[in-house]
Order: sequence, then structure tokens, then C-alpha cells
Amino acid sequence: MSRRIARIKEDVKSHSTLEGWILPRQTGSFADPGEWTNIDMDVTPLDRRTWSAWTMFGYWFSDALNAQSWMAPASIIAIGLTWREAVVCIIFGSLVCTVPLVLNGMVGARLHIPYPVAIRPAFGWYFARFAVVVRAITALFWHAIQTYTGSTAMTQIIRSIWPSYLDIPNHIPESVGITTQGMVSHLIFWTVQFPILLIPPHKLKWFFVAKCVLVITASVATVITMTSKAGGAGDIWNLPYGVHGTARSWLILSSLSSITGGWATMATNIPDFTRYLKTDKGVYFQVAFLPGIQLMLGFFGIICCSASKVVYGKYIWDPLEIAAQWDGPAGRAGAFFVGLSWVVAQIGTNVSANVISCANDICCLFPKYINIKRGVIIATITAAWIMQPWKIIHSAQSLLAFMAGLGIFLAPIAALLSADFWVVHKHKYDVPGLYRKSGRYRYNKYGTNWRAAVAFLISVCPSLPGMAASVNPSLVGKIGDADKLYYMFYFWGYTSAFVVYCVLSHFFPAEETKIPATIYDDGDVISAEVEKADSDTPDEKKGYEIDASPV
Repeated sequence: MSRRIARIKEDVKSHSTLEGWILPRQTGSFADPGEWTNIDMDVTPLDRRTWSAWTMFGYWFSDALNAQSWMAPASIIAIGLTWREAVVCIIFGSLVCTVPLVLNGMVGARLHIPYPVAIRPAFGWYFARFAVVVRAITALFWHAIQTYTGSTAMTQIIRSIWPSYLDIPNHIPESVGITTQGMVSHLIFWTVQFPILLIPPHKLKWFFVAKCVLVITASVATVITMTSKAGGAGDIWNLPYGVHGTARSWLILSSLSSITGGWATMATNIPDFTRYLKTDKGVYFQVAFLPGIQLMLGFFGIICCSASKVVYGKYIWDPLEIAAQWDGPAGRAGAFFVGLSWVVAQIGTNVSANVISCANDICCLFPKYINIKRGVIIATITAAWIMQPWKIIHSAQSLLAFMAGLGIFLAPIAALLSADFWVVHKHKYDVPGLYRKSGRYRYNKYGTNWRAAVAFLISVCPSLPGMAASVNPSLVGKIGDADKLYYMFYFWGYTSAFVVYCVLSHFFPAEETKIPATIYDDGDVISAEVEKADSDTPDEKKGYEIDASPV
């Protein structure tokens, strides 16, 4: 025991300075001498490429099966449209998202590199950090909200066992936005979630599969229970239109864009997960996976909401609020399993969409000190406690609107990643060069690809007035028709950035970045210095001898 205590003291002492947090240097890195990297940032090793198409299927179930997807039709019906428009928006909004998901997913599946590295050829060595920071901030906000939602599911688990749990006296001021009981639930959920977040991504495929089985079973059971109690599905199918004419058309477009924008984060950093695929075939199945899952869960939400009007006298879109109405031995048993399934659902979504992505981003920004495990710890503590998600939910609707508006920044980033890989460089990258500060993708001394910067500004600027109006409704009517463009921010943002970047790269090409075939390893390359000794031609900086087969 004394030896163990001594080792703990020694470990604490070694971490008392910044130098004590430096990570061991990893082998097999393409980084420049003196530059730091680690295995989580490097090309995914063969032993970690364990995912298949079925794993991607489980991954998308894990990502899409959450309380927010269940409630997705609510916002559409609440603004005056019907369930028919909700279904159309879910299907087509999800299908639009599959375009960047497939295009960008292929970058990870073929090159096995994470998003922070994959974005460098489009943005340049330093400008790429801006794209990484935007994605990291978005992931932190959504992790905070998903974690708080998970705590409400934990409340159902606990109160189903001990009903008096709901009677815990509150000692927290109302201005804080959370009760004592809510804080206890939040702490318990975070404590349960924390060790799962620390599991390496390549070992999580069975967790995704388990989540699919549990959440679908509980969702179907909820639908059966509510329709049985109501004696049918209710009257939501017959609700009339709340808006008509051109206003209805614009609302449909806005709702469709919102569904698409809701997946803007994953459409941007999908390489973080497709990098673990054995082959790239699993990427194509996303076209069917995402719309199918979204539509199924949306229908579950519509049916249960309609039945709740018959049973409880009001429309209830939240499955956890429905479970909260169940009492008695049978009712509490049902609430327990519903709460358990949504606890698993929220943890799975945090893993697949938020925490791992943010950890990858932090790892890229500070590779000398941060790996994925440390990044996860920083992300979950920051999101769950420092950002105080109960305040975001309780009193900051404008902030929620702002978060949704972050899609206007993510759309051009996703577009530039797609355009650069498929059109500009024709899916031929110098993988070792992606890890070198002075490599072929630096572009200039500022490490910025000006073509990407111009395309980004042209994409984002026209949507800013509409975003401002969504955050501050008092601006509506003062910005002309600018809000109409914001109604289709993802379509405009993605398309405009894609086209502008391709056009600029065509007329003003960065020839030093063009290669005839993918370079997978330094063994495929004759260094520029060696070639320079034998040649003074203008092509001397290209310096490569290609073996196009992957290593």
C-alpha cells in the first residue's frame, strides 16, 4: 500500500508542471522533426480499421436515435404545417445531408485520416485551424444539451424505483435554471456516461448495435402503449394548415433546411468515424440509413404525440414527458425501461456526434499535450459543468437559435472539404504532406488557401442578417428579404462555397498541390531535396515518385 501511495504522489508531482503533461512521442508519424503528434491524429493503423457497413448502420442508429430526432416533427407542425409536410421535410432534408456525408465520408474511408487533418488541403495549414475550432465549439454546445437531456431520462429511471425522488426539496435559486433534484440527476447521468466516453472509438461498434436494439424496442413499446391507451392514433392526422400561400412555401423550405442544417456538424467531420472502416463501401449506405432512421423516429413521435392528446388532453412531443405521466407498478416499470433506453440513446449520440469529434479537434490543435482520451475529459467537463447546459435550456432561446445558425459556418466548411477532394485534387492527396507544416498544402507563409477564404466569405456573409434576425426577432422587417436566404442557408451555403471554390481553383490553380496519384507513405516519395540535386526544372518542388497502392 505504501508503494502504491508513493507512486500516486510521484505521478501527481510529475503532472504539477506543463512539461509533466507532455505525451510520449508516437512512432509511425509523418510529422516534421521537432513537431509533435500522436496515434489519434495519425493515419488510422490497420488494427483499428475494424468497422464494416453494419457498424456504420449501428453508428447512424446511435447518432439519430435521440430525443431530439423523436421531437423533430414538433417544430414543423407547431409553425402551422401538417404531418405531411413534416414527413416530406424529414425525408428530403435527410437526403440532402447524405450528399456531403458520402463525399466527405470517403475522405476518411479511403485515407483513414481524421477531419482536422483532412481539411488542411482545402484551407491550408493554419487556416484549417479555424475550421477545426468552429466544429469544436459546435460539438461542445450540442454535447451540453444532449447531456442535460440524458439527465431527464435518468430522472425517470430513479423515480420509477423511488417515487419520492421527485419530492427532494429544492435549495437552488430559480434564477440558476435547475432544481436540486435536477442537479442530482445531471450528476448521476454524467457519472454513468463518463467511463463510456473514454472507450476508444474503434472498440465501440457493439455499443452502437446494443443501442439500436434497446432504443427501437422501447420506442415501439411506447407507440403500442400510447395507441392502446388512446384506442387509436388520435386526430393529429386531420389537423388543418395553419398557414397558406407563399408563406407556407417558405416555411416548408425553411423546415427542410433546418432538418438538413441539424446534420451540418456530422456532414463536416464524418471522416472522424469513416476512418475506422475496413473498406469504403460502408460510406454509400448512409444514403439509406439516415433518412430511414429519421423517418421512423419521426413517425413514432407523431403517433405518440397524437395519442397523448386523447389520453392526457394535450400534445406531448417529448417521449420522456410521456413516460413521466405513467404511474402505478406497471406504469413505473414502463417509465424505467423508457428512461433506460433514452439514457443509452443520449450517451450514444454524445459519443458518435459530439465528444469524440471535439476530442479529435482538440487533439489536432494541441497534439503535444492532448490525445483523444484527454480531449474527451476536457470536452465533457467543459460542456456538462462549465457551460451549465440547464441555463442554455432554461433561459437562452436566442442562444439555441444561434447554435442552429452555426450551420451557416459549417455548410461552407463541408462544401470546401468535398470540392477539394473530389474536384480540385481529384481524390489524390499527399498523405505525409498533410502532416508537415512546410508541406505542399501550406500554400504561402500564412498557411492559408485564399481560394477557400473567398469561397467561405461569399457563402457566409449573405446569410448573416437572417441569422441575426433569428437570434433577435426585433430585427425582422428591418433586413428586407435577407431572411428568405436564411430559410435556405444550408443549400446556399454548401452550393455557393462548392461552386466558387471550384471556379477559383480552376482559373487560379495551386499547381504545387497537384499530384497524379495518391501518396500514402513516405516510401512512395523521393524527397524534393534529392530531386533538386538532379534537376533545376520548374517542377523540382513536386518531387515525387508514385506507388499508388495503399500501404
